[in-house]
Amino acid sequence: MRQTVSIVAGVAACLLAASCPASASALGDAQLVPATQALQAGEADKALSLLNSLPNGGAQIAEAQNVKCRVHYALQMWDDAQKDCENAVRLDASNSDYHLWLGRALGEKASRASFLSAYSLAKRVKQEFQTAAQLNPRNADALASLGDFDQQAPGAVGGGVDKAEAVAAQLDKVDAALAHELRAHIAEGKKDYGTAEREFKQSVSVGAHPAKQWTSLADFYRRRSQWDDMENAIHSCVNAEARDKPASVALFDGAGILTEANHDPSLAAKMLSDYLAGSSKTEDAPAFEAHVRLARLKKQLGDSAGAQREKAAALALAHDYKPALDLKF
Repeated sequence: MRQTVSIVAGVAACLLAASCPASASALGDAQLVPATQALQAGEADKALSLLNSLPNGGAQIAEAQNVKCRVHYALQMWDDAQKDCENAVRLDASNSDYHLWLGRALGEKASRASFLSAYSLAKRVKQEFQTAAQLNPRNADALASLGDFDQQAPGAVGGGVDKAEAVAAQLDKVDAALAHELRAHIAEGKKDYGTAEREFKQSVSVGAHPAKQWTSLADFYRRRSQWDDMENAIHSCVNAEARDKPASVALFDGAGILTEANHDPSLAAKMLSDYLAGSSKTEDAPAFEAHVRLARLKKQLGDSAGAQREKAAALALAHDYKPALDLKF
């Protein structure tokens, strides 16, 4: 319990007296928790409103900047996300997650930048992921992000397969499923598709939430144009999620794989509808983005009225989400 005996006693005294001055820190805590909950629920406008009304000081200011970064990241506002995450790191440079999210924001900017800008940004991405992993060697997301960077990036910006393999060895001790996924990507990059498939399957067998790993295997099959295997993996994902509702993000990811492959739009639409109807939504699969994807699928399936409703639902959660605004129907 965070509160000391004296704080608890002070709060009790205030309640008994029916007059307790609200400190900036208490106000911050009261708004930061619902702001984070709104982020997870995909309620971007609500999250930003709560964050923008927070006091300018207090112990939670760094975390508030990080949450704001993640809202802007979900909204695909990369410049704003970078600025907010840089503020969070400046306020608390010892927090592994703050460096991780800054690296992610920089990575999105790098993927859209000119060659020279991308080169400079990529070096910063590597630095942030590396710092995140050093600050917390058990931060599985940081290690996985670092490993993915090393596997894909050239040596000129700090990448390299040998470095990715070293990260996979670290991941073995933290998250075996992610370690197998990283080794699968390494093997795929070497065009060793048999090893890649075995590693993806091993990830499914050891994953705490195998529905997520089924989508990684399905996406591998999509890249290999192994359509029957892809669809079988998607159905296995759906079955696994039915037994493990906290893994519902897999429905969002699986629907995206089907859509990208132009396969079974009816199933993809059902997966997105089930995700949106569930209680385990997450910032990794923003609800407003799910509504936009579902709107496109409903339009494809001939349900124009349903498509309009999904667009409206997306804008109700995030009024300036550009992909929703850009829907032309």
